[in-house]
Amino acid sequence: MTVIFALWLPILLSAVVVFVLSSIIHMVLSWWHASDYPKMEQEAKFMDAVRPLAILPGDYMVPRAGNMEEMRKPEFLEKMKQGPVVMMTVLPSGPPAMGKPLAQWFLYCLVVSAFAGYIAGRTLPPGTDYMKVFHIVSVTALIGYSLALWQFSIWYRRAWLTTIKATVDGVIYALFTAGVFGWLWPH
Repeated sequence: MTVIFALWLPILLSAVVVFVLSSIIHMVLSWWHASDYPKMEQEAKFMDAVRPLAILPGDYMVPRAGNMEEMRKPEFLEKMKQGPVVMMTVLPSGPPAMGKPLAQWFLYCLVVSAFAGYIAGRTLPPGTDYMKVFHIVSVTALIGYSLALWQFSIWYRRAWLTTIKATVDGVIYALFTAGVFGWLWPH
């Protein structure tokens, strides 16, 4: 067993590496995710129609039943049939502010690295060879970066291609996280 405090450097450095890699993927290789959210054909018309509603930032489903019983009522079923059926996230109006999401993303990278380090530390002693560390950390980091995304395609019908591309990103992040841990594993 390796104590988590002995892994502070690989935890921190792997989070920094993933943060930089994700920046490269999303800014330099922007074509990779360019099709994730296609432009709505009648964007201006949609925005003009919705703006007067002053919808507060948040997640919404339209139409939305209050409970399972209401979901079975003919009125609700007719609303679903007529459409549109929408699941949406409304963001605050104004220019995109990247500071807070980037800080949260870095914190998330630290959390994934900390959990990967914790699991590896609980299963591997100091001096473990690189490939054993790489294996445990890569699988754990992959779970943290990718698997939870699949439920958005399963339940909320997010495009599977978007989820697959994000999973590929997660594989890359997991491999680099594992590489840092393997390299800096205590002896």
